[in-house]
Amino acid sequence: MAVVDGGELLVRALLHAGVEELFVLSGGHLDPIFFAAADHGIRITDTRHEAAATHMADGYARATGKLGVAVITAGPGVTNGVTGVATAYADASPILVIGGRSPLRDEDRLALQAIDQLAVMKPITKFARTILHTDRIPEFASMAIRHAVSGRPGPAFLDIPLDILFTPIEEEDVPTFRHDLPRGLPTPKPDSIDEALEALARAERPAIFAGGGVLFSGAQEELRKFAETTQIPVFASSKARGCISERTSLGYGGFGLSASRGVHKQSGGAPDVVMLLGARIGMFTGSSGGGRSMIPADATIIQVDIVPEEIGRNHDVQIGLVGDVAGTLEIMNERSRDLVFRDHKIWIDALVAARGSFRDVHESLMFREERPIHQSRLCREIAEFLTDEDILVADGGDTANWMAEQAIVGHAGRFISHGYLGTLGIGMPFGLAAKVAHPERRVLILLGDGAAGFNFAEFETAVRHGLNVVVVINNDQGWGMIRHDQLERYGRVVGAELGVVHYEKAAEGFGCHAEFVEDASGIRPALERALASGKAACVNVMTDASQPHAPPNKGKFAGARREGKPAVGDEVALPYYGKRKLKN
Repeated sequence: MAVVDGGELLVRALLHAGVEELFVLSGGHLDPIFFAAADHGIRITDTRHEAAATHMADGYARATGKLGVAVITAGPGVTNGVTGVATAYADASPILVIGGRSPLRDEDRLALQAIDQLAVMKPITKFARTILHTDRIPEFASMAIRHAVSGRPGPAFLDIPLDILFTPIEEEDVPTFRHDLPRGLPTPKPDSIDEALEALARAERPAIFAGGGVLFSGAQEELRKFAETTQIPVFASSKARGCISERTSLGYGGFGLSASRGVHKQSGGAPDVVMLLGARIGMFTGSSGGGRSMIPADATIIQVDIVPEEIGRNHDVQIGLVGDVAGTLEIMNERSRDLVFRDHKIWIDALVAARGSFRDVHESLMFREERPIHQSRLCREIAEFLTDEDILVADGGDTANWMAEQAIVGHAGRFISHGYLGTLGIGMPFGLAAKVAHPERRVLILLGDGAAGFNFAEFETAVRHGLNVVVVINNDQGWGMIRHDQLERYGRVVGAELGVVHYEKAAEGFGCHAEFVEDASGIRPALERALASGKAACVNVMTDASQPHAPPNKGKFAGARREGKPAVGDEVALPYYGKRKLKN
């Protein structure tokens, strides 16, 4: 009879679930998994930090809509990976994290790298277990994967002690455990769907807010059909951007444009019916307190969510539909064939006009040729350099906001950025995972210079694995979002300056193609050379340290001077450029 160890059993379970990629960092607790994966043809992308490994599992899920898997070693390996798990948990991203663990025989003996890993992981996972018997590894792997991808997706964690993983057992002693995912997903009752459709058909200014549920349920095609049939515009969270092409009059990035007062004035009012599709009501709808809600108080709200308890959180909902987003839209498409929807041309024309104005809000500064480069100019150059087939990752505070304004996303999974946890440092691992998932596509990663510091060593990972991404650094020499807030509040900057750093030279030391750009006219040629190099590349672009992310005349510095604080037109000392006048 054949003898197998725990690593072989785990890898067989992963193969049965369709897993093709592992994101890992080496550790002696994990060798049986690594060797079994290599023997079975599962690709291993090993990183330089466990946070990068768990972020890459998350990035893979966002780029594909499928399960991402990370394998990290015991103790500090697991604690290093916590931020990636927490980020996936906040954004309902399906990942499985396998953690090594000190041997069971050394429990409570102060063993090397021993820590209560379940206590760390339980608050930020849907499912967390320690496997205590080698023959139960397939069972628990199947269970963890079901939790990660079923219902609202999220992270699952398996903790495998060293002696359990390494122990050889007779293959015949392992129970057959090849459970697939449950078949059939819940959908709302037809009468409740009809009620929602009737409300949408009557609406003058309907809006669909699409969230991660669209991506992870595979609902893009059903949503496209529904939007085109009903002529209802779709606004999308970062996970859902591109589910309706933003090159059409029906696809929009972010929920905020629907709340524009200019749009309301031109179209005759705010949205009167809002349908939330796999989208939660919180910060990104302006409904988490302290901000202006993007959901009008008098609008009819339809919410579609696979989790019943989610419906009605933070806002009254008139029509709640419990079900899988793709399945619900499929029924909606069937039952809306005989319905007549109102003409929404005035509403859509106002949105199209506002979208153009929103992208051009900094136009007076964007196209200047003198130094320093305006951030919107950098992001516009990137947006126009990319095609609908490329993947764009944006990481940073103001940097991600600048890019979100300028990006035009043509397909789902092609724009990847921050979510509810707002984790900096996701850019490199998300982008590398996207390249692993889609090696045929160009991947461009835009980092703020602050965000660049978190996972910079992953440039070496990119080179070693032949992941030829183009990384652009928006280098405003500091933590821009914090700097401008400090200037407004206190009139000076403390702990938020970074100065001039030649990131491109450090990346070149890892074997990357390197570019340093100070003039706006040099951005496009640098991007073209980086892509043509056939290597991972770093393009370090010096941008305007005096620019807060805010529309002209509506920024933090607009209005009268407050005592002791700078106002528009005042000179302030900034790194690299010396004294400069504040601008909106």
